[in-house]
Amino acid sequence: MKKKKREKYHIPLRLNLVFLTVFTLFSVLILRLGLVQIVYGDNYKREVKENQDKTVSKSVPRGKMYDRYNRVIVDNKPLNMITYTHFSGISTDERLKVAKDLARMIEVPYTATSIEIPENEENADLKNAVKITERDMKDFWIMLHPQKAKEKIAKTDLKKVKDGEMTEEKLYERQLQRITKSELENLKGSLEILAIKRQMEGGYSHTPQIIKSHVTDKEYAIVSEHLNELPGVDATTYWERYYPERSTLRTLLGRVSSTNEGLPKNKINYYLARGYNRNDQVGMSYLEKRYEAQLSGQKERVKYVTDKNGNLVDTIELTKGNRGSDLVLTIDMKLQKAIEEQITQQLLEKKQMNGTRFLDRAFVIMMDPQTGEILTMAGKKYTIDKQTGRTEIKDFSLGNLSTSYTMGSVVKGATVLAGMDSGAITPESILVDEPLKIRGTPIKKSAEAYGLGPLDYSSALKYSSNVFMFKTIMAMADLKYHRNMTLPIKANTFIELRSYYSQFGLGISTGIELDNESIGVQGGNNIPGTALDLGIGQYDTYTPLQLAQYTSTIANGGYRIKPQIVKEIRKPTIKKDEIGGVQYSFEPQVLNRITMKKEYIRDVQDALKRVTQEPGGTGYAAFMGAKYNPAGKSGTAQAFEKNPSGGDPIKVNNSNFIAYAPADNPEVVVVVVVPSAFLPSAPNQITKELARSALDTYFNFKQQKGEKEVRKQGEKQ
Repeated sequence: MKKKKREKYHIPLRLNLVFLTVFTLFSVLILRLGLVQIVYGDNYKREVKENQDKTVSKSVPRGKMYDRYNRVIVDNKPLNMITYTHFSGISTDERLKVAKDLARMIEVPYTATSIEIPENEENADLKNAVKITERDMKDFWIMLHPQKAKEKIAKTDLKKVKDGEMTEEKLYERQLQRITKSELENLKGSLEILAIKRQMEGGYSHTPQIIKSHVTDKEYAIVSEHLNELPGVDATTYWERYYPERSTLRTLLGRVSSTNEGLPKNKINYYLARGYNRNDQVGMSYLEKRYEAQLSGQKERVKYVTDKNGNLVDTIELTKGNRGSDLVLTIDMKLQKAIEEQITQQLLEKKQMNGTRFLDRAFVIMMDPQTGEILTMAGKKYTIDKQTGRTEIKDFSLGNLSTSYTMGSVVKGATVLAGMDSGAITPESILVDEPLKIRGTPIKKSAEAYGLGPLDYSSALKYSSNVFMFKTIMAMADLKYHRNMTLPIKANTFIELRSYYSQFGLGISTGIELDNESIGVQGGNNIPGTALDLGIGQYDTYTPLQLAQYTSTIANGGYRIKPQIVKEIRKPTIKKDEIGGVQYSFEPQVLNRITMKKEYIRDVQDALKRVTQEPGGTGYAAFMGAKYNPAGKSGTAQAFEKNPSGGDPIKVNNSNFIAYAPADNPEVVVVVVVPSAFLPSAPNQITKELARSALDTYFNFKQQKGEKEVRKQGEKQ
């Protein structure tokens, strides 16, 4: 029996090729999946997370400001606010519906260009009003009237777009141009809806946008009840700056941007890079701006979780917020208020006198000459409201560092020390005070017509001799006075004298580190005779703060101390009446030591003591009977005011006074500056009266505090 042969099966070539292709494709797919999962997996995970999670920050209350005795100067007041957070899953029509619903619940102030809006309650608050542009109105009109908007597009325009002769953007611009003014007028009843919608769409997605601040309790309650019907809307709280003392120090404390104003446009990238939202409130000037990093606090961070369509799924708190750190200022608020009241009283009183029509401001600074701590920085400005005609006395504390004036004889202490240090004079020098006749120059003299006769430096300061200073400057220029002499003073004398003054802080920055500090203005024409005027404070201008630093430098024995207005930075606390621990303490900073010998400085200190304590001294009448051992110097400088009648400028006198006490161990400096205080024909004593009342107040408060401490100790025992 024969065995059957096993049949051989042959796979066709085509089928082999199919198998090979399928195998190759599967291999590529497996490799691709591996690449996606292993190599790029983390990247895709991050992209998914970015699409579904969004972290935002929420504002917290700013830090407070206290005075040196922990009295509140700047606080926060909680106010209601309505916000809207745009999530990508919400359509344009849904946002419009939310805007319409909100318009029935709240009143949003607005202003609009192109059309007249009647005065009504919701438009009265222009400070927080939403500004609606003509473009906003036209875009809104197209949204509300799609069919009519379509009719404004000509067939020829559509053909140009189809043929590539016109872009879609250009077509839309033509559509906008064809909307008439009367059609915009018909929007009047819907402008509040537009204002709300504009606020809703004013920022980035997932970032809360402020619809209305200063929300009433009724509005807040209504919106809160309907939050489930208003997707993206939230009823929340924000904080507005509150000033218990109203106008005190307001110009120096600075301001914070409003909720509608948000970040300043010129620094928006700077703040965005530091985690701010576009509508965050931020310090815009002075102390609020300078210490923004400390006052702003740590924002609350929240993560919004959305689905793939952008709908909000969950809200997760990542970190709790902490309000900003607190500033403890060097200011004594009780003393500050008392000095401000004295300035106000003097301004109102002296404005009633003859020859004071240009008097409109006054400044008083009190500073610790040993530490540079500013105890008061008072400034007031007399104004008349143009609408009501009523007199107003406004805060102008900022003027102490931002405005400068010729200061007169108060700088003579520096002139005497410059003369001694340069070798032009010695403590034993005797110079004759007499009218000086210099060729080509009007007679230059002291206040006394026929002169004061032979004087040493001490009597020259006591009686405020101009001629002693003139002859000192001549000696610095290697000149000796004789009648009808020429005055070949060169530029290097100006340079030398200003260099000496700068050692005291005159004509340079005080180092206070606040915006808009003026360093004064140098006289522009360095002709020889003006060098003499420079030596008596009649040429260059200085700020009241520079004058305070100069006075402190003499009072403390020759050390120029940096002025301080912030004493400490403190940790924020939850308890209302409790102040936190010290985060940072500002120590006194010596900027330089003047080059004069200690004995020269003591000589000038003794002379300034004679000014206020010896009969004949220019400050004696004002300080007679003072028990706190004062030293000081008066100053009067010529200035000019614009003639209201259009003629030549009118001569006026700036009136100034510097003082410190106790003279033997100074603890307080006072500087009084009153620009355009009086006409030369009608002098008054405003600066001396303010200086005396300021020092009296300081030492009275000190005595009261001491007596209070004694009583406390007695009660403990």
